[in-house]
Amino acid sequence: MNEKPCICSVCNKSFSNDGTLNIHLRVHHNGKSFKCNDCNKEFSNSNHNTHLLVNGNEKALKCSYCSKSFCKKSDLTLHIREHKNERPFICHFCNKSFSHKGSLNTHLRVHSKEKRFKCSYCSKPFYTKSELTRHSRMHTNEKPFICHICNKSFSYNSSRDKHLRVHSNDKPFKCSLCSKTFSQKPHLIVHLRVHNNEKPFECSICKKSFCTKCHLTSHLLVHSNDKPFKCSICSKTYARKPHLIVHFRFHNNEKPFECSICRKSFCTKSDLTRHLLVHSNEKPLKCSYCSKSFFKKSELTLHIRKHNKFICHICNKSFFFKDTLNTHLRMHSNEKPFKCSICSNTYSQKSHLIAHLRVHNNEKPFECSVCRKSFCTKSHLNRHLLVHSNEKPFKCSVCRKSFCTKWHLNRHLLVHSNEKPFKCSVCRKSFCTKSHLNRHLLVHSNEKPFECSSHLNRHLLVHSNEKPFKCSVCNMSFSQKSHLNRHFLHRHSNENPFK
Repeated sequence: MNEKPCICSVCNKSFSNDGTLNIHLRVHHNGKSFKCNDCNKEFSNSNHNTHLLVNGNEKALKCSYCSKSFCKKSDLTLHIREHKNERPFICHFCNKSFSHKGSLNTHLRVHSKEKRFKCSYCSKPFYTKSELTRHSRMHTNEKPFICHICNKSFSYNSSRDKHLRVHSNDKPFKCSLCSKTFSQKPHLIVHLRVHNNEKPFECSICKKSFCTKCHLTSHLLVHSNDKPFKCSICSKTYARKPHLIVHFRFHNNEKPFECSICRKSFCTKSDLTRHLLVHSNEKPLKCSYCSKSFFKKSELTLHIRKHNKFICHICNKSFFFKDTLNTHLRMHSNEKPFKCSICSNTYSQKSHLIAHLRVHNNEKPFECSVCRKSFCTKSHLNRHLLVHSNEKPFKCSVCRKSFCTKWHLNRHLLVHSNEKPFKCSVCRKSFCTKSHLNRHLLVHSNEKPFECSSHLNRHLLVHSNEKPFKCSVCNMSFSQKSHLNRHFLHRHSNENPFK
């Protein structure tokens, strides 16, 4: 027996009685016989009663679990299912369950691949009308949801709700491991990956892993060397727009983030957050190996590397960074992958090639603030500054002679050890330093490329018979300092040559 004998002549939809059919026919005939006295809105059926309850702000139906009120019984029923975690509607394809039938019907379209709702702008299809509505706002730039506090507008209601937490400082999502709270659930999910050391997003080029997809996307720009965001003031380029925005603040001396305690200002919010830890004396980042605490994540990362050192398998030398180990291994393999495009000179490190290119371009960006002399590299400038300070921090343990740099000390120690590691490939003669070997090789090539006044002055001493370098032990004199040093080694090795 047909339970719905009354059939609509327009759409063939069936109903159980004539009254329901008549109400339905108003949809086709645009018959809206129910009118609201307050707002003059018209309705085709008894939804008019529900509208009156909403308009009058009357919500007679209360939830027994949380005291929330509803106008319609169906809305209350759906809400109670959330408390009970009731999902009576089950998908027969994948057994996924839903709290109401509408959600199940929408889900079934995933299996049938049915996307009935098509965008009129780009023809992209969607499963539901709500998805299409959200997508359409991207084309129209429509932002109907407005924050009542700061009047900022949003395309989606959910985005507005998330934004409101900024004003209320509401952080409902709490980490179960460290009790840190977050305003959004996705932020908590990313945070939990830090605890689990989970990095699901891997770079296909260098296999480096990241916690979030946006970090991977930023990293990929390193490989492409693409920096599309250019500073209009100094022409410096950046891979990401936020980095350019922060850079602009340095030009304008703009520091919008102010500490509420000491009124100190900062360029970025992260700098302010880090600064606030100084006032609270809080060190939230703990080492999982020794329980030592740190203010900054960078400090913790450096500290952890002390526990997990990278060791060279050839000489057992240890390094804090894997990149430093890889650079060090090139010393053993004599690999020099970075080649100069001008003179074909090769280097083991990219930084060395960059410094070398400055020689070709006569570029010296590092200037001494005392004498205005310029240098190719910052390390050369730092070494030069020791001349002005007359500081010689590196002391020889044998003769107590002091040096400006560690490199000069190491070269000096070869004099005491009588070690000559640099050997001439032509006559097998050995030398203490590579520069001495290079100078010696000119003898074999008969090449005299440098017209150096210091060498000429030293040579002229031979003609004048002048010997300005005097031994403090036996008063013997020499024309060159190197001859005096050699004299000390052979005659006065037990004496202190520098009194």
